[in-house]
Amino acid sequence: MPQTHLSGDAVAEIAAFRAQFAVPRHANGAEQNYFCGNSLGLMPWAARREVELELTRWAELGVEAHFDGETAWMPYHRLLADDLAWLVGAKPSEVVAMNSLTVNLQLMLTSFYRPTGARRQIVIERRAFPSDRHAALTQVLLHGFDPEITLVEIDATDARGVIDEAAVEAYLRQHGEVVALVLWPGVQYATGQRFDLARLTRAAHAAGAVLIADLAHAVGNVQVDLHACGLDAAVWCSYKYLNSGPGALAGAFVHERHHHFDGPRLGGWWGHDQATRFRMAPEFNPMPGAEGWQLSNPPILAAAPLRASLKIFRRAGWPALETRADLLHARLRTRIEAELSAELELLTPAEAGRHGCQLSIRVRAGRSKGRAVFEYLQRQAVVCDWREPDVIRAAPVPLYNHEADVDALVAGLAEGLRY
Repeated sequence: MPQTHLSGDAVAEIAAFRAQFAVPRHANGAEQNYFCGNSLGLMPWAARREVELELTRWAELGVEAHFDGETAWMPYHRLLADDLAWLVGAKPSEVVAMNSLTVNLQLMLTSFYRPTGARRQIVIERRAFPSDRHAALTQVLLHGFDPEITLVEIDATDARGVIDEAAVEAYLRQHGEVVALVLWPGVQYATGQRFDLARLTRAAHAAGAVLIADLAHAVGNVQVDLHACGLDAAVWCSYKYLNSGPGALAGAFVHERHHHFDGPRLGGWWGHDQATRFRMAPEFNPMPGAEGWQLSNPPILAAAPLRASLKIFRRAGWPALETRADLLHARLRTRIEAELSAELELLTPAEAGRHGCQLSIRVRAGRSKGRAVFEYLQRQAVVCDWREPDVIRAAPVPLYNHEADVDALVAGLAEGLRY
């Protein structure tokens, strides 16, 4: 949560971070008003330098770059661990940068979805991101179960699409004896709703189930404290709020109580005990901690931008980031409610702690008008995101969005509605 004791100067300093990012330009040469960090974050200039450094090392050192220098490739993923652990409120041994988001999700589901007897159900949200539902569905099918019975979707509790945590708690109290796993987002991608992961984890554990979180829209957006929450595992991508490039190296968290996990997992040689990895023996002895779920050696040219981004977050600090984010979000919300509430409905909860950067805006007139407004914004160099059938998603990111961007978005919405 934002720290209200921060000085105005400390928060204002975050606005200066915009200069550290490449802001795309419109056809007229002006910088875009970019609100699409919930889909693809902007490129930090430092990312180019980190990649060029490794390209140079490749050119000059060849295979020896695996072992030589401060960014030796063999242990490169560990260069990310401390900053990544800080970012998500974890211990370095609990986090690892690897693979892509859905690969990591399938790895976690393979280990932690362990149906026994009548305890088979996976509980997800009704409007889960498709990849999450696909992963849960295929896990159910791999076990030979009927998804009509085994895959349970908790529906929205109001017309905006918001789901009250109480609805999940109620289901787990009533049916917990048949629930094996809860798969839940930190921030819901369509509505921008932020969930209380500690509360949901307590409910899942009380029912005898495990909880895995998809933090694709949470990491880098809101402060999370994964170790203290006690959830079993989590996964996330790095190309949204973490600004690490298209298809960027993703991440995973495994709570330390599972660090000597003796259940099933999908293995690969980079998860094998590093002390004996190069003996090339046939047996698989996983490393303790999150590293034990690695499959292959990390792609260095994909890891380098993440290293650059994590350094920026560490310099900025969570208190100033969240305070600045709340100021921008509140400015956008307040102006839309005051000036455009007859034409636009805000789906994202307004309460403190119930949202991140994103504001999901429904065009009341429906899809045709909504698309016209969205396309008008694009022509005016205001870059947002469209979700069917009638929602414009806008994410004022504290690292590179300014108040002038917010004002340009509101003006564009007003003009587009009249257009």
